[in-house]
Amino acid sequence: MITLKSDREIKKMAESGAVLAGVHQGLRKLIKPGLDTWKIEEFADKYITEHGATPSEKGFDGYKFGTCISINDEVAHGIPRKGLKLKNGDLVKVDMCVNKDGFESDSCWTYAVGDVSPEAKKLMKVTKTALYKGIDQAQVGNRIGDIGAAIQEYVEDENGMGDVRELIGHGIQPSIHEDPAVPAYGEKGQGLRLRPGMTITIEPMVTLGTWKIKDRYDAKDDWTYYVTADGSLSAQYEHTIVIQRIGHYFLCFVNKELLKLFFIGFYQLFVILP
Repeated sequence: MITLKSDREIKKMAESGAVLAGVHQGLRKLIKPGLDTWKIEEFADKYITEHGATPSEKGFDGYKFGTCISINDEVAHGIPRKGLKLKNGDLVKVDMCVNKDGFESDSCWTYAVGDVSPEAKKLMKVTKTALYKGIDQAQVGNRIGDIGAAIQEYVEDENGMGDVRELIGHGIQPSIHEDPAVPAYGEKGQGLRLRPGMTITIEPMVTLGTWKIKDRYDAKDDWTYYVTADGSLSAQYEHTIVIQRIGHYFLCFVNKELLKLFFIGFYQLFVILP
């Protein structure tokens, strides 16, 4: 079911998103070679709860943690693993959802651990740019397919990278996963028409090789997550946005003291990190 959000609901989702943004800002300083991935989980859980919110993924469909932590060829749904330490050159994706006063936000960022290869840097840049290519299409009157087509064209046609198909964006609020499905691939002019008040996530997952993924089972933790089918590096960036009739606000964290507002067609529901 798709619900159109009121101004009050959008404001409350933005408050949730501000907490989520604070976690990501803190992770930029925390993540470094030698860090145990469990420290990421501990930091996120502590920050979220200290700011009057809860990590929404914990308990969702039986999931035990507040974060998903996926490294290198791990595309998504990796878990925080005690004893697994980040190495110089790794790419680590940290995906999480926050609930504050009953309102949800969802975001994933890819972090470079120490010094990464030129190929990894390009992958991160292409993935982040692809996200904003999709966001540019998230306008009233456009269709879901316009978002995915913009991402796919940029990732595959312009950069020759893999645009993952099996894992996609989604609607959000009142739960973390709602209709509509928001693929990071598609055809222009196809799919559901976007309406004011819709809240969605856009989350391209990009690889240096094939777009295909496969399951990987971790017997130690009894958990299955997704990896690239060919072992290539992957990256992901995700934002939560609301479709607005007259442009939307874009909250961009420029430094610790300053926020800038831009009218670019959507309202970013959490502070953007550079």
